[in-house]
Amino acid sequence: MIATDGKGGVDIEIDKKQVYHYIGYEDDHKLSARISSLVDDYAKHAHQLINPLYSYIIKDVEWARGSIAFVEDSIIFKSQVVVQLLEQCQQVAIFLVTIGKYLEETAWKLARDGLVLQATVLDAVGSDAVEKAADGVQDKIKAIAGTEGLITSRRFSPGYCDWDIGQQRMLFHALAGHTSGVRLTGECLMIPQKSISGIIGIGSPNGNVENYNPCEFCNKQDCPGRRQSQA
Repeated sequence: MIATDGKGGVDIEIDKKQVYHYIGYEDDHKLSARISSLVDDYAKHAHQLINPLYSYIIKDVEWARGSIAFVEDSIIFKSQVVVQLLEQCQQVAIFLVTIGKYLEETAWKLARDGLVLQATVLDAVGSDAVEKAADGVQDKIKAIAGTEGLITSRRFSPGYCDWDIGQQRMLFHALAGHTSGVRLTGECLMIPQKSISGIIGIGSPNGNVENYNPCEFCNKQDCPGRRQSQA
């Protein structure tokens, strides 16, 4: 079992094309000069508003069948999608990552002052930043698994597929107070909002852990969270 708290230990480089996507542009050639300038400026200076923190813990998978998985220390996950992953795994990493409250507070103040465009762009930069922070934590977990000859899955979060958002409470319970300053509302939403929690499966390279993608078997083609198959 491995538990760690980190501060500033992940690299974040804003992907401006992804920011355009969050704003609603699929083709940057259609961007106005104003939006392009704001994205450039906020992407360049976002680090001043970002305080990346993360926590993760790696636990043994004890049993997984049907739509219920039992994990070390009385942790129970209820999701057929999650179980289909954990059936192939020896361990599971439970993680939480955030970029802190400063960026979203600044975006809120911009919106309050009527600067809606600026607030929208800054919020999109924050969305990309927290995804990049989660990528960094995922890389750390992958490296740890690799030292044991194991591989890792994609990351999965409550609120997606058939995994009820109420299971956020189970993730926070598993982290035993190491929540990097993030708290849950009564509806199991995270504050700061620019935070990501979830799991990453860890298993043998002989299985399908690395390529497991439930979206391949789902008919909901218009789902915003739909994932492409990994190469």
